[in-house]
Amino acid sequence: MEKSAKIYIAGHRGMVGSAIHRKLVKEGYSNFVVRTSSELDLREQQAVREFFETEQPDYVFLAAAKVGGIMANNIYRAEFLYENLQIQNNVIDSAYRNGVKKLMFLGSSCIYPKLAPQPLQESALLTGLLEPTNEPYAIAKIAGIKMCEAYRSQYGCDFISVMPTNLYGPNDNYDLNKSHVLPAMIRKFHEAKEENKPFVELWGTGSPLREFLHADDLADACYFLMQNYSGAEFLNIGVGCDVTIKHLAEMIQRIVGYEGRINWNVEKPDGTPRKLMDVSRLHELGWKHQIELEDGIRLTYQDFLKKIETYAV
Repeated sequence: MEKSAKIYIAGHRGMVGSAIHRKLVKEGYSNFVVRTSSELDLREQQAVREFFETEQPDYVFLAAAKVGGIMANNIYRAEFLYENLQIQNNVIDSAYRNGVKKLMFLGSSCIYPKLAPQPLQESALLTGLLEPTNEPYAIAKIAGIKMCEAYRSQYGCDFISVMPTNLYGPNDNYDLNKSHVLPAMIRKFHEAKEENKPFVELWGTGSPLREFLHADDLADACYFLMQNYSGAEFLNIGVGCDVTIKHLAEMIQRIVGYEGRINWNVEKPDGTPRKLMDVSRLHELGWKHQIELEDGIRLTYQDFLKKIETYAV
């Protein structure tokens, strides 16, 4: 990407989009075009087409999406499917129509079958049934991958897709009804500490294994791939190792300084038993993560403390 190029970051205020923006600024880029969701509703086809026709961006990072944890995914199934399909369909098609040089579509590791062999290789896509609780979101993301592949095949577009593992970091969502497991735990343990609660209740058994990637590492990988990768196949982005949810909870409990106990509600779902990404292809290209989990959680807790009033109960 040329330093003078106009870059559109869809979802620039979210955790992923803001991390990509920070990375690009650090690398010397300054010609950005961004819009908040109130300024540009990416679900509206005509509005997106007019935006692209007016702004004519050179490069696009498609990080905008409707996201959430197990609860939100399972409750708002229609919204997660419809809104994500609309967002990515409109942006990808408009990028093609207006001659965007390169587009990166950011998906999710939930695209893989629930019981796919571990670690998850890119070739496992569409080889089995999805995890039921987040199937609508996963189907939308799979459609995004296939759309980029189709536009590359039919029109020659340099559209690439990446599938990040579970993410965390600055500007995460700490809303307990919509957040993912790591930020939700940070908030729960912090509030329990402040309110001197004797225990914190967490869902499931604590046995599932999960991999976590800091948003700044993801942004670094995205920048690296936009510079060095134009393959037709999508790529996993992760760290290549995982921890149990129980170990994660104990780590966050220690970092936050909560001294009560953890009660595991085994009546609640665990979700996918394990979700570890095979990142060998990414490593072969020359990129590896830099931020280790405990260091990253400490940084993220500091970010949460800055936003504490926003999430006050």
